[in-house]
Amino acid sequence: MIQFLLAAPRSGSGKTTMTCALLIALKRRGCAPCAFKSGPDYIDPMFHRAVLGVESRSLDLFFSAPETVRTLYARGAAGHGAAVCEGAMGFYDGLGGVSDRASAWHLADTLGLPVLLVAEPKGQSLTLAAELKGLVNFRTPSHIAGILLNNCTARMHALLAPMLEEETGLPVLGFLPKLPEAVIGSRHLGLYTAAEVENLQQKLALLADAAEEHIDWPRLLALCEKEPPALPVQPETHQARVRIAVAQDEAFCFIYAETLEAFRDAGAEVVFFSPLRDTALPENIGGLYLPGGYPELHARELSGNTSLLREIKQKIESGLPTAAECGGFLYLGQSLTDAEGQSWPMAGVLPGEAKDAGRLVRFGYAALSADSDSLLFRAGESFPVHEFHHWDSTANGVALAAKKPVGGAAWRCGFVNEHFYAGFPHLYWAGTPLPQRFAAAAENYRRDHD
Repeated sequence: MIQFLLAAPRSGSGKTTMTCALLIALKRRGCAPCAFKSGPDYIDPMFHRAVLGVESRSLDLFFSAPETVRTLYARGAAGHGAAVCEGAMGFYDGLGGVSDRASAWHLADTLGLPVLLVAEPKGQSLTLAAELKGLVNFRTPSHIAGILLNNCTARMHALLAPMLEEETGLPVLGFLPKLPEAVIGSRHLGLYTAAEVENLQQKLALLADAAEEHIDWPRLLALCEKEPPALPVQPETHQARVRIAVAQDEAFCFIYAETLEAFRDAGAEVVFFSPLRDTALPENIGGLYLPGGYPELHARELSGNTSLLREIKQKIESGLPTAAECGGFLYLGQSLTDAEGQSWPMAGVLPGEAKDAGRLVRFGYAALSADSDSLLFRAGESFPVHEFHHWDSTANGVALAAKKPVGGAAWRCGFVNEHFYAGFPHLYWAGTPLPQRFAAAAENYRRDHD
């Protein structure tokens, strides 16, 4: 089985571009590839899914213990001929920028994956060799097996490759040239989502054509051939006992595939609906999950769907088990200001009014702990979470305690009760008791309302 992790010295080196190009090329070769992303990322996996038509999973060693990550990897790789992991940030950048924990290197080390470094030779030549050699020597083992050059001309590749190989001892496996016609834009939370990119398939095809032409596939495949990961004992399959409504559309698109799998493993049937277009919730549901996304970009349309807003408010106030993260939390507030500064009424379940803070707010990992029992949490428990948002609310809640793992910054946040969780922190549900608690509460609600 072909297995490798793509990493880079720094963000902006073209990891996602290279990942998509290689995934399509592997698909053309009949390898039936699957994809993974290191770290708490929703957007890059959307591109993987657009390329493959299959799920892409996140693997995060702050969210999950090593054994859980190995299980998620093996489960996701089962039945595929290739598995490609895309790293995050710089290769060794982990918690708080001062630790290698939860870095791309940590993931490669945990899974035993060969690493292909994506390097952009911009304003560097011999110095690039020094930088790459430093990456190789920084940790033992580094797992670095080869180099891929990005935004590189054929002439520059011919000049640099022999030097880099001699100086670093690593094979240079090829390059991607500059392809302005294949550029994918970005905004305040990263790249545009795959569904928003015009002519995405044509852009991805151009990238794959370039990868076919300029990458040494025999050497790459030989370097990255490994035994498939051992598939752990599969969780017992439970017949769906309750329906959980999950918001999914352009406004609510930050959903880990593993979360939905965890819901199903817990005995829930996942039923999707669109807060932008559906005027009512799905029928016979026992729970409601409102994930993050870009509600601020669709505030007018969300506000205009008044029948759904009314129903959601009424159902939550009647005790429908509900979990709302980040964008879902904003949706339940009194109002949401859009990117143009206009305020729009929302569901009115929560007291806050949300608007653009003009910067990232409380960005990064945190540990979320509970003082008392509620729908998802038990007193004294702590769960790893992540925040990533530019919008903020005038009322973020005080029910839970959040603390950063590096630096010690702490704050209160969230609204909870026996049937409710809402807050800015994104939860990572897989490998935790949260899906079982949510499904059990949904079953009880459904039983009481039949």
